[in-house]
Amino acid sequence: MSLSRRTLLLGAALGLAGCTQRKVEAPSELVLATGPDGAVFREVGGALAEALEEQLPGTKVIPLPTGASVENLQLLKSGKAQLALSSLDPIDDPKSVRAVGRLYDSFMQIAVPTISPIEQFRDLAGKRISLGPSGSGTEFTTTRMMNHFKLSALDERMAHSEASRRVADGSLDAMLALTGIPTPAITALKGNVRLIDIPKEAIEFADTFKGPYIPATIPGKTYEALPSNRTFAVPNLLLAHESLSADVVEVVTRTVFTETARIVEGHPEAARINVRTGIATGLVPLHDGAARWFRSVKR
Repeated sequence: MSLSRRTLLLGAALGLAGCTQRKVEAPSELVLATGPDGAVFREVGGALAEALEEQLPGTKVIPLPTGASVENLQLLKSGKAQLALSSLDPIDDPKSVRAVGRLYDSFMQIAVPTISPIEQFRDLAGKRISLGPSGSGTEFTTTRMMNHFKLSALDERMAHSEASRRVADGSLDAMLALTGIPTPAITALKGNVRLIDIPKEAIEFADTFKGPYIPATIPGKTYEALPSNRTFAVPNLLLAHESLSADVVEVVTRTVFTETARIVEGHPEAARINVRTGIATGLVPLHDGAARWFRSVKR
């Protein structure tokens, strides 16, 4: 009998007491595909790898630097990675992968200099903009946005940290970043930047591409004096290769949701990881080991 998400959530609501640990047979090496330098995926993935090595004695967990979501999915499907971080929207075939759980959400953020004439999304037409790092979820989503809204710009691919520097020195008119909040690259610009509201675009985007996009608001004061920003969010998932045993994935799931404070230390955006939202993985099915752990927390 399949385990419904309603059952999982009800079980989780009863608490984490009673979860038992047992020795499992794990591979000698696990590769965890993370993200580029300075990215939250890279840092959270590295912390998770350290925690997993403690929980899986004899297993070396390698946090692999990548371009992020799109590259991570390729590595997972090819078997070159057994675990991978990814935003939900690049997953074109949800049944081809398995989820450990939902972690935190990324928000689309369009940052421009305070004195910029850019006021709306369509004002990006013809401007010098960054669409995020190659192989990233940001690149996937921003390219989809530009195509959907039929906008053409002088777009480049680069890390958010580099885009931030170039917005500051005037060689870029805007940077687009799909990432957690607050994003260090935007925080670094301090009072010299503002965020563009995209409420209509967010609703249309969510209606057109059903599932991964959620109209959302970045709270005021997230970036010091900046007001709230209307945009959309995308869930981030931890994925596991289907070939990984249920026992190993159960340990991975338990580690993510019981070692949260350690894994997200210094990253407020990732501190939203919690068991109640962990099962909300959209159309991506939970790995059997993850489902087993979520079910066990009701005991």
